[in-house]
Amino acid sequence: MGRVALVTGGTRGIGAAISKALAGAGYQVAASYAGNDEAAAAFTAETGVPAFKWDVSDFAACKAGIAEVEGKLGPVEILVNNAGITRDGMLHKMAPEQWHAVINTNLNSVFNMCRNVIEGMRERSFGRIVTVSSINGQKGQMGQTNYAAAKAGELGFTKALAQENAKKGITVNAICPGYIGTEMVRAVPKEVLDKQVLPQIPVGRLGEPEEIARCVAFLVADDAGFITGSTITVNGGQFMI
Repeated sequence: MGRVALVTGGTRGIGAAISKALAGAGYQVAASYAGNDEAAAAFTAETGVPAFKWDVSDFAACKAGIAEVEGKLGPVEILVNNAGITRDGMLHKMAPEQWHAVINTNLNSVFNMCRNVIEGMRERSFGRIVTVSSINGQKGQMGQTNYAAAKAGELGFTKALAQENAKKGITVNAICPGYIGTEMVRAVPKEVLDKQVLPQIPVGRLGEPEEIARCVAFLVADDAGFITGSTITVNGGQFMI
């Protein structure tokens, strides 16, 4: 059987594409989700990938959820931190609830998940952790101080954790997507996409979820062991560093 891979937010959008790609590559995949039972059931029916429900912003829930996954599939050797939300608003109008919801779900969840798998990875001397950050964690975005802060925090976390665990055979990397053609992005009015979004992207199109998934599949492979603490930027040339 293939290595066990756990993808948070793994039943919809980019997460679903990642789950499918890893399953197709022979991994045993578990997908976590937060609340959309109907979408999760449809995803499992389509792919055969089991879905597990818990709140990634809750440390105890992550511990219990990971224990359930490991009880059914085996030790988690690959973790993809993909779950995330937005609660946009200009800072001078942002409620504390908007700030904390995004920090808790997008950034604190990365600690919650990694903390609950890292000891096992160290004991086995193997692990792959990939966190899906964002172009807006690199360049910032008006109206997203909370989201940009969380996504930038993920990048610093990635580099520090990579240093701590490199000698244990564990790699820790991040991916920063730009505008990806998920259901959410494609719901933006066509005029807005054509006049405001696409002109910012040199390649002239949205990315596809499968393009992010292929990056994840590359980073989690056994033979990607010399790549750690890195950020792969996948944005069609919109932001180059």
